[in-house]
Amino acid sequence: MTESRLVREIARTLRSEREQAGLTQQALAARSGLGQAAIARIERGDRLPSLTTAERLLAALDRHLRFEAEPLDSHLDAALDEMAGTVLAERIDVLRLDRIMDALGDLPYVLSGGMAALLQGAPLPVDAVEIAVHWRDSPQFSALLDRIYAQRWDARRQVWGGIHTEPGEPGGHRWLTRYGELRARMCEELPETIEVRLGERTYPVEALVEVEVTDRRTAELPSRYRRRLAAAARRRTDQPAERSQSTVGSPASASALFAALNGRLPRKPRGFIGLGCPASSTTCCGLVTSAAFLRA
Repeated sequence: MTESRLVREIARTLRSEREQAGLTQQALAARSGLGQAAIARIERGDRLPSLTTAERLLAALDRHLRFEAEPLDSHLDAALDEMAGTVLAERIDVLRLDRIMDALGDLPYVLSGGMAALLQGAPLPVDAVEIAVHWRDSPQFSALLDRIYAQRWDARRQVWGGIHTEPGEPGGHRWLTRYGELRARMCEELPETIEVRLGERTYPVEALVEVEVTDRRTAELPSRYRRRLAAAARRRTDQPAERSQSTVGSPASASALFAALNGRLPRKPRGFIGLGCPASSTTCCGLVTSAAFLRA
């Protein structure tokens, strides 16, 4: 898929409108007079259609094009706001994280990238479970991938499957498993691990400060969200940024910021521990991950 945001938007819109109309690609091809293969390439994001072609396809779906200008990267702000209003436990369920962790069994790994940031309070749009795995554990990882019927992403053909699943073989480290998508960062040393506990489950995660060093793409979104929170706080209080930031460590302000980050999550989620928060603590438990995210 091309990296162009416009191509992705057109692909997503066309696919969504076609599915809502209850049409197959073949049926849309018959209506529009275009080939099914061309429609498939557009929906995959492999091709940017001309305006004439886009209008023709949408007209076949009783739709028309409308253009609007918006601030650069405003779609990122919309996605961050949407994620901040979603309960963390619900997002974990959607990603089927617990099922994938059960399948990983005794494989040494660390949750990394966007997945690690999400579990530490960053309201990121995450669509796959990401892990770090040591290269020496490749044989064990390969056997696991076979057990969960993994298909590897073929970037050249833009399809799942058809290439070797072993991480040592050429290709990106992305697999579609029976539980969902799994991505791996193969490394010579596993990153330093902290533990985050949500409910009865403990998650081994890469520290957020390390994520922001090793994954620049993921790091930009938490930074962007922190800047927006700080700007909103300054507008509400008309106080300098230095004074606003000095209150982050207080229990009351940390609770409010945690609620802002995690939407409907309770103020003190039971057993949500990370970054060295002592299990016996009653003041920082549940607030530590968000406070750390905001200070980073």
